[in-house]
Amino acid sequence: MDIKNLLADVRLALSLPKLKILLDLKKTSENHEFYADVVRDFYQMATHRHPRFPLIRNLQYGVALMPLPENHDHYLKNIESSARRNIKKAQRKGYTFSRIDYNNHLNAIGNIHRSAPVRQGAMPSELLEQDPTPINNPKTLTSTHDYPYFGIFKEDTLVAYAGCLMAGEMILLSTFFGHDDYKSDGIVPMLISEIARYTYEHYPSAKYYVYDAYFGGSPSLRRFKKKFGFTPYKVSWLLD
Repeated sequence: MDIKNLLADVRLALSLPKLKILLDLKKTSENHEFYADVVRDFYQMATHRHPRFPLIRNLQYGVALMPLPENHDHYLKNIESSARRNIKKAQRKGYTFSRIDYNNHLNAIGNIHRSAPVRQGAMPSELLEQDPTPINNPKTLTSTHDYPYFGIFKEDTLVAYAGCLMAGEMILLSTFFGHDDYKSDGIVPMLISEIARYTYEHYPSAKYYVYDAYFGGSPSLRRFKKKFGFTPYKVSWLLD
């Protein structure tokens, strides 16, 4: 990044709107220990000193997020028209969305990973060279904390998937990938939108839809995030 762009980012960072996001760790006492562990891990990552800028935290300045509006219809109005067109394209082509059991789709997930060696950068070699392995996430006992996986299907074939962390007031797009052969059909935009819909229906405590950091991404990744309403905020993370 050149000095001009760096200074522009610094000015933007100093003017960001501020939020406090509650992860509600205490409510994990009603759930499996897995959920307390994953919330603590996220909190430690988010509040750890930034490796390049040690005066700030990893996820403090420039967290890309959308405060969730009243309902999914209002959500759709808050994203850009091009995003809505992408979503409608996928729907017209007959793609479907559902929550998935990750372990039932390991072959398809491996195919998705290997469909593009470069995305917003080179894909990690382990995702390209190694088959996905089963996970052991326990089924949640509450709506306050969860770690769901979601998928987009073309008939019976999984063509995009996402893993999300639901914690208190946050639903986090932790990881997601779309198969490169189908990306022009709007499968990833549909996945992002349908996760929001699912959140309205199943996670009443969620207030913020979070997509990692805004600063540090390529111009195209920043543009993609803004297209779906993920804009930068300064965030204070609260465990309890």
